[in-house]
Amino acid sequence: MDKSQRTVLSDQYVTICDGIQKPFIWSSSEEGSDIEIGKQIFCNRPLNMENIVAVGFDMDYTLAQYRPETFESLAYDGTVKKLVYDLGYPQELLEWLFDCKYMVRGLVLDKKRGNILKMDHHKYVKVAYHGFREMSKEEKVGTYGNALIRDAFDGPEYALIDTLFSLAEVYLFAQLVDFKDHNPGKIPEGADYTLMYKDVRAAVDMCHRDGTLKQMVAEDPKKYIIEDTSVIPMLKMLRDSGRSTFLMTNSLWDYTNIVMNFLCGSLTMVDSRTCNFDWLQFFDVVITGSAKPSFFHEENRANLFEVEADSGKLLNTDNGTPMPQVGDTFPRISLMEKNKSCRVFQGGNVAHLHKLLSIESSSQVLYVGDHIYGDILRSKKVLGWRTMLVIPELEREVQLLWELRDTRKCLRSLRDDRDQIEDCLHHLNRSLKFDDLNAEQKQEKHEAMRELECKKDKVRSAHRRAQQECHQKFHKVWGQLMKTGYQNSRFAHQVERFACLYTSQVSNLGLYSPSKYYRPSEDYMPHEFHILPQ
Repeated sequence: MDKSQRTVLSDQYVTICDGIQKPFIWSSSEEGSDIEIGKQIFCNRPLNMENIVAVGFDMDYTLAQYRPETFESLAYDGTVKKLVYDLGYPQELLEWLFDCKYMVRGLVLDKKRGNILKMDHHKYVKVAYHGFREMSKEEKVGTYGNALIRDAFDGPEYALIDTLFSLAEVYLFAQLVDFKDHNPGKIPEGADYTLMYKDVRAAVDMCHRDGTLKQMVAEDPKKYIIEDTSVIPMLKMLRDSGRSTFLMTNSLWDYTNIVMNFLCGSLTMVDSRTCNFDWLQFFDVVITGSAKPSFFHEENRANLFEVEADSGKLLNTDNGTPMPQVGDTFPRISLMEKNKSCRVFQGGNVAHLHKLLSIESSSQVLYVGDHIYGDILRSKKVLGWRTMLVIPELEREVQLLWELRDTRKCLRSLRDDRDQIEDCLHHLNRSLKFDDLNAEQKQEKHEAMRELECKKDKVRSAHRRAQQECHQKFHKVWGQLMKTGYQNSRFAHQVERFACLYTSQVSNLGLYSPSKYYRPSEDYMPHEFHILPQ
């Protein structure tokens, strides 16, 4: 569909041309009705979709959701083999197993000490493991709590686990830490925790460079990628609403075409190897090999090549304008001319993209991705793009929050009880120290303190037990993704800072009007919570 024929959306009707209207067709059967909590889009800062002229998408773990039990296991197995056969680690590693549910996003890896940390948004370490051994409170405080200057946890000694791609390598690192501690002579000579992590990262990179992972996915996409029939209707809805759409991925054209064919339903059988380019009709521009996050910097001088879809051949362009090839007898027919809906490129930078889509202001772009650092932080901080973060774990998280609402209410009540008891104890203790009391009054206050101390111990024990049970409902080791105790986690803090919107899956966009005005809930400070309007 040509841009001049695109539709302009109001809440319930679309204007086709010359003032003619027809009812708007939503991409989902929900049709704007109440949306189940696990599929809702949550808003951190106001975003009026009427002001958005282009919506962009990452591919891996955004449009394409990978199955952790197969894809992450594949990455784990490939990394282990590289460690053994290429980097000299013992054969015993080949017998190791991977638990795809053990690690979560938002963790921080201390390479030097072999520790894996979960911290709150103030960067206080709340949960810490050395390998798979939980560190005691004393160990945590001694290691991370006594510095006069707070550790930023973002230097070269630390690795931030902000993408689902990283979960397998973190699990493998924890296994290596335990293995080294119990079998120091079996690790390659001179390999401390830092070097072991460096070796794991090198092994992962080798898997990507030699095409091991993507070749396996290409041979059987259904085994590794979750089928979501809502993705294409959502993309069609956005284009029908008059917005440009683009795909920007670090994957190269050959793999991108296979994955997008699968999402469009062209590759649903294990033995199907036929790809076509029908999926391109849902985009105006496709950028492969984008090298994010450097793509977001205008000073990045990467060349922009046009991709010849049939052959994968790269063709020179002048900022997107086709350049004639030496020896061409006839003018080259570009993909733009063959398929007016889309052009495919490799490389380039954000200035090229803005020119190709005629973007006048960065605030007119909404970009949807899964990686806080590679997709969301850079596009938000450097460019001022509007952003939406896809958090697949969120669907289960919010459903559990709803199911555990009575438990959480009980926890707040127990916490308030502890505060009141402790306040009474402080008051009695002060009275005993400074008030002029006779012997009988002192005896009464001492008795009252003993009763309160006993009650305090019971309430504290009940609170800790209930808090631990609630914690383990979310995850047996790391607890709630967005919380550490009563504080927002570091991951939640990043989501709040850099994602205008966040949701569990990209197709949730199809449950809302493309002209929706997303408004955040009111922010409250602690002094406001007990006097909220009824």
